[in-house]
Amino acid sequence: MSQPLLYQLNTRCWLRELAEPGGRRRSLANVPDELVAGWQRRGFTHVWLMGVWTSGPAAREHALTAAGLLAEFDDVLPGWTDRDVAGSPYAIASYTVPRDLGGHSGLKKFRRQLHKHGLKLILDFVPNHVGVDHPWCALQPALFVQANLADVLTVGSGTARAPVRLCHGRDPYFHPWTDTVQLDYRRAETRALMTGELKRIAELCDGVRCDMAMLLLSDIFAQTWRAHPCRGEAAPGEFWLEAIAAVREQRPDFLLLAEAYWDRERDLLKLGFDFAYHKPVTDAIYERPAVVQRVLLDSADWLPRGAHFLENHDERRAAIRLDLDPHRVAAFAMLTLPGMRLLHEGQLEGFRIRTPVQLVRRPPEAVDSAVQALYERLLSIVAKTAVGRGKGEVLMPRAAWEDNPTAKWFVLVQWQVAPEEFYLAVANLAPHPSQCYAPLSVAGLAQSDWQLFDLLGDQGHERAGEELQTRGLYLDVPAHATQLFQFRPVK
Repeated sequence: MSQPLLYQLNTRCWLRELAEPGGRRRSLANVPDELVAGWQRRGFTHVWLMGVWTSGPAAREHALTAAGLLAEFDDVLPGWTDRDVAGSPYAIASYTVPRDLGGHSGLKKFRRQLHKHGLKLILDFVPNHVGVDHPWCALQPALFVQANLADVLTVGSGTARAPVRLCHGRDPYFHPWTDTVQLDYRRAETRALMTGELKRIAELCDGVRCDMAMLLLSDIFAQTWRAHPCRGEAAPGEFWLEAIAAVREQRPDFLLLAEAYWDRERDLLKLGFDFAYHKPVTDAIYERPAVVQRVLLDSADWLPRGAHFLENHDERRAAIRLDLDPHRVAAFAMLTLPGMRLLHEGQLEGFRIRTPVQLVRRPPEAVDSAVQALYERLLSIVAKTAVGRGKGEVLMPRAAWEDNPTAKWFVLVQWQVAPEEFYLAVANLAPHPSQCYAPLSVAGLAQSDWQLFDLLGDQGHERAGEELQTRGLYLDVPAHATQLFQFRPVK
């Protein structure tokens, strides 16, 4: 399976900032070609347009009246006005592209532009719920979870004919999203209609990022909505199994990325997803870097199908959570892992402000030249090597000597594309020097001696193949340092 490098854009803010000479706004129909060519040069394979679908006036009104959001707007964008606010892109009124973003014709043109440069387009699919403006809420209320009269916190909306009470969408660990209405996946009709929506989206792009995908797993759904019985006959089986099979029949190469939490990534991958969020790695990087290696090795069975990231629109910015040296080593570790690598708009420039998704204007930020140089160098090196191509494997280091615990701080990833050429990515996440032996996993390693050259430094070495096979490669790495060794046999 390929190792995608995905670039996430906040579509509404990004297009607003791409003003033409004279200040006229751009749309998806006239994105500068040099911008797309630049993504290709950096090694990106996919672009995720976050927030391209239509939200409605009721969702926007919610954004303009929710006290918590207003406080966040004041903090992020002092002096904001109503014109800077739209409905949440995750409170979808319809899977259509608004005219001011370029409409469907603009989206198709942008997709052709990406394809010309060898990139593919990823869009959002928000399966758990729809926005309060969605026409189904009034026309087909049976598609939604019906609220019990006593459960006033989840009352959603009704119809003109009868006072139907609908539940808001929710994650069971948080308060309901009151600008949304919860679809009922226990009903066959709901599943069929949402499968149809997914198939229509698949005609417009090359893959989807499925929002909160684990909420639709049958056991999670049943537990979340146990207080609100299904109004009708419940459908058996898993929605994702049916829906993904239907899309695969239409588009065998269509990419499906699951936003996933709660240790349910394996379940979603078994149902047909290509990749799933690997959030435990992200959390460990920030909170307990000494356990990152263990998290990676514990997930070795599905690691090549994990989506690895330091930030996205839901996370705090990496540049504000990590100083430059820890940032450098964390970014290197993420970029050299097998699986999907996700980079967020503004991450490459060291931006520090996380913009709420309801805002269509962002505050201007100065580029952090040190962070920018960090990513430019890493992306350039990765693009020129076998990293992200061929076979990637996370190695478990051995202690350099008894009573030396520093081996646990390493992330070691071996990449191989040919019998006589392989790479070893070395990341020391510790704030101190660390030592270990890297147990290389290469067939015929002992049959020749090897030249090693560190592509991130200026050092070359020779090592005996027999020693590498029996003991491994000895590493003594400074604090928060990285190495990328290219191995070639001595001729």
